[in-house]
Amino acid sequence: MSAEAGAGVFGPEREVINRYVDILANRGIEWGLIGPREGDRLWERHILNSVAGAALFPPGASVLDVGSGAGLPGIPLAILRPDLRLTLLDSLLRRTSFLELAVSELGLGGRVQVVRARAEDHSETYEVVTCRAVAPLPKLIEWCMPRVARGGRLLALKGSSAAEELAEASVELRARGLTGALHELSVPGEDDTTWVVEVGRA
Repeated sequence: MSAEAGAGVFGPEREVINRYVDILANRGIEWGLIGPREGDRLWERHILNSVAGAALFPPGASVLDVGSGAGLPGIPLAILRPDLRLTLLDSLLRRTSFLELAVSELGLGGRVQVVRARAEDHSETYEVVTCRAVAPLPKLIEWCMPRVARGGRLLALKGSSAAEELAEASVELRARGLTGALHELSVPGEDDTTWVVEVGRA
């Protein structure tokens, strides 16, 4: 997909998302947060995949992006959904330094904050906790569900093994009094599919 077509998904925020893609393609690769071969595939592999499940986030929700890394999915979500209040969480200084610079340069500081911590050491709770390419589902449940506020949910962005992971975690979900659901989603602007595993309290 061309950058112009990809940016069209973001409508009035296309200038901001284009600046973020430039940051990823340059500083993201230089800092080792994006693989050097990913530079030509940022739109389809990272940006549009990150916002495929954007409609699952309630209006005005507080959102924690666990293991945010280069800001995926948190920064594209924040750009597409200005109503969301995002916290980007990562334990590595190099990553949080990158995130702080990106948030500042993109003018997102009023509604996006960066926290350096591990999920299990972070004390706040959020209406939605999300993550992308962080860990298998059982680990995500262990790390993320304590950060989910009452009535909230975990939205884990997954690849084609999502159904298998959800099935394998069924015993643990029941033991913890949790429910799991699988959302198969079209990637906006792409002839592609991705998956989100939604976990909530029964």
